[in-house]
Amino acid sequence: MSSSIGNEKSVNPVLRISQLDALELNKALEQLVWSQFTSCFHGFKPGVLAHFEPEVKAFLWLVLWRFTIYSKNATVGQAILNIQYKNNLSQTEKYQPLSKHQKLWYLIFTVGGRWLEERCYDLFSNRQQQSFCKIKSYINFGAGLLKLCGLLNFLIFLQKGAFATLTERILGIRSVFCKPQGVRQVGFEYMNRELLWHGFAEFLIYLLPLINIQKLKLKMSSWCLPIAGLSNSENTLAAHCKECSLCGEWPTMPHTIGCSHVFCYYCIKSNYLFDMYFTCPKCGSEVHSLQPLKYKIEMTELHT
Repeated sequence: MSSSIGNEKSVNPVLRISQLDALELNKALEQLVWSQFTSCFHGFKPGVLAHFEPEVKAFLWLVLWRFTIYSKNATVGQAILNIQYKNNLSQTEKYQPLSKHQKLWYLIFTVGGRWLEERCYDLFSNRQQQSFCKIKSYINFGAGLLKLCGLLNFLIFLQKGAFATLTERILGIRSVFCKPQGVRQVGFEYMNRELLWHGFAEFLIYLLPLINIQKLKLKMSSWCLPIAGLSNSENTLAAHCKECSLCGEWPTMPHTIGCSHVFCYYCIKSNYLFDMYFTCPKCGSEVHSLQPLKYKIEMTELHT
């Protein structure tokens, strides 16, 4: 009865963006499952899974395959987006579920292929013998050839919209919608707001690096907290400037820039290297010359 109902279901082709979204959701799920699994071994000795990582991953992907492709003819990402696999080798236009051979070959190509790639890399990475080096070169050539075929398949997919992966094309399985998709109602008010916000954000990303935020901040602080009435003599510097004009602490290796204020050497040097047009945040004077303060500030004044 269920098979007859399944045969009556019509086939609805899937958009390219939906197929790509399903692939990204599958990758995110695999990363989430692996991170949750490895968190169970945080209390064990470091590297306890390193020697068996390919096998453990293959077992986890096998469990996912059992409860997704094998039982529901769809991955988790496809199920979220109302998509499932169709047996494209059948001659009828109605929906046909995947055969057991297609499901098993899907397991071999996806789970088995990734396990073989990781395990072969571990086996031949530390082998220096000529025979092992030759086998490793053959494996690398085969992996590169498969990636090239995958790239060609992706270009064909972008043109025709079917078979997003090389495995789907080889096995003849195609993504279709489980139910007919209704017309998407787009709110233009929301769309305009999003476009306006993204345009404004891109404008800020382009404009902000051109603005010297630090210099603007120091300029505004000099307007809000003006300090006047100080002479340029070293005695006045020692008597009135007991803190760095930048960090506010007792000046370490005190230096001047030609005005009546004192700076730590590292504070003024780093700011001047960052901005060659640096000005004093207190009075707005430019850096004429960076000179050490010759007058010795007694440490006893710190406690007065």
